[in-house]
Amino acid sequence: MGSAAAPEWLIREDAGQPVLLALYLRQVLGIRSPEELPHLRGIPPRANDRGEEAQALLERQWREYWAMTVEPQAHPSPVPLDLVDGFETLLALPSEGADELRAAVIPHAAEALAFSQSANARYRRDASHGTGTAYRAYASAIAEYERQVGRRAHSFELNVQVLPLTQRGVWWIGSLTIAVTDGLRGDVVAFDAAIHPIIAELA
Repeated sequence: MGSAAAPEWLIREDAGQPVLLALYLRQVLGIRSPEELPHLRGIPPRANDRGEEAQALLERQWREYWAMTVEPQAHPSPVPLDLVDGFETLLALPSEGADELRAAVIPHAAEALAFSQSANARYRRDASHGTGTAYRAYASAIAEYERQVGRRAHSFELNVQVLPLTQRGVWWIGSLTIAVTDGLRGDVVAFDAAIHPIIAELA
């Protein structure tokens, strides 16, 4: 008799260029949502001079774009997506219902692209110095959780976006996705403490 398959967990860690790009645009466009997520470091937020209706429309279109960017499989577009000029393949918006957002982001293409590329390269450089430590950080948190609850962790998936945010912390940005500050991710003890409640919620 074969035993039941052991639970499996899958954790993907990145500083995804599309996510970095979306957050850069959020800041330079003066978008508030998601309100709990801090700003990126070194990018001055825009003073908002739009009318209430124009702002509400832009916020709604940006939230839809953000959901598709963070968890594309969970938030497919109901209409075809078109690439936006100047953003290479990193930004595609719905062909209908995103005209205001498309017009607002185009002037920021060069700076947004450069920021997302340099922040992603910095993450890759930092991650390559600690080969294997990313896996160990999660494996030890799961092992500790299993000791505490006295059972194997359930199978789960988790996506981790390591971002240059102004505040240290961990935030849920999707149903299977968290954002963690790069400084916190680099602090072994603090990250271990911060990831425990996340693992407990999923496993």
